[in-house]
Order: sequence, then C-alpha cells, then structure tokens
Amino acid sequence: MSRWQRPLFAFAWRYLRNRADAEDAVIETFVRLHERRGRLRADTNLPAWLFTTLANLCHNQHRWRRRHPGTNGGASAASFENQAAAENIPGDSSGASSALENNEAAAAVRAAIDRLPHDQRAVLLLHHYEQLGYREIGAIVGCAERGVETRLYRARQKLREELAPFLREVAAR
Repeated sequence: MSRWQRPLFAFAWRYLRNRADAEDAVIETFVRLHERRGRLRADTNLPAWLFTTLANLCHNQHRWRRRHPGTNGGASAASFENQAAAENIPGDSSGASSALENNEAAAAVRAAIDRLPHDQRAVLLLHHYEQLGYREIGAIVGCAERGVETRLYRARQKLREELAPFLREVAAR
C-alpha cells in the first residue's frame, strides 16, 4: 500500500478533481485488492491491476457526478483551483500577473482534460503525469500499444482544438 498509494491518489485526484472522492477511490481500490487477493494469479501485473481498477472507479464516480449535478459531496474542483491560485500568488505586483496567467492557463488545461472521453483522459493522465510507457498503459486500459498511441494522439488533438481560442486570447494580450 505504501508504494502505490501516492501514485494512485495522484491519478485519482487528476481524474476526479476532488480530494475526498480521490481518497475514497484509492481506498476502494485497495479494498478490492484485499478482497480478491486469493483469486489473483502469481503472474498478475499488480500496477496494471491497481490502475485499471482505479481508472474504472474514477470513471464510474465521474459519470455519477455528471448525472447528479450539485451533489459533489464537498468542495468542487473550482474551489480547489481557486485555493491553489490564492496560495501561489506572489506578493509583488510584477510577478502577480504572470502567476495569474499561469493559474489561468493551468485551469484551462485542467478543464479541457476533464472534458476528454474516459479512454483518452486515462491514457493522457497515465502517460504525462504518471510517466508510464505505452506497454504499461496498454495493460491498464486493455488495448495494444498502437491503440495507446492513437488515444494519446486524439487526446492531444482535442486539447489543441479546445485550447486554441484560449491561446489566441493570451497571445493577443
């Protein structure tokens, strides 16, 4: 647990953008591992099993929140972004504007990632944030390495399309 708790939580938080939901998903992942410990084969790829289970739990939680808006059960992603932005604003005014632009850009990227379909979001988060290779990601999401490449390419294309207006606005400033 101590080895995998941190990377699993990081993935869950990036996927769900809610600390309590991410913690619950990680705990549920470990509970399921404990329940199935006798049925897992000796050659089971444990990291792939953990991330697969967690990705499915995150996807289910995300779908539930989409179907039940306003019942997030705690702080929203926007409140975490505002809290992070408030903590990162430096005291001098020259750095404050660049810090606000960085926070604004990070928020735009997070929002665009949140709008990606599950398969593309999972691949993108596992590759860029967890630094997993195509083979490992393929084992987690259940597709070939070529499928991972395709999903990653499509996710990047969607992000480019969604962020293009924001980037033009920033460049015009």
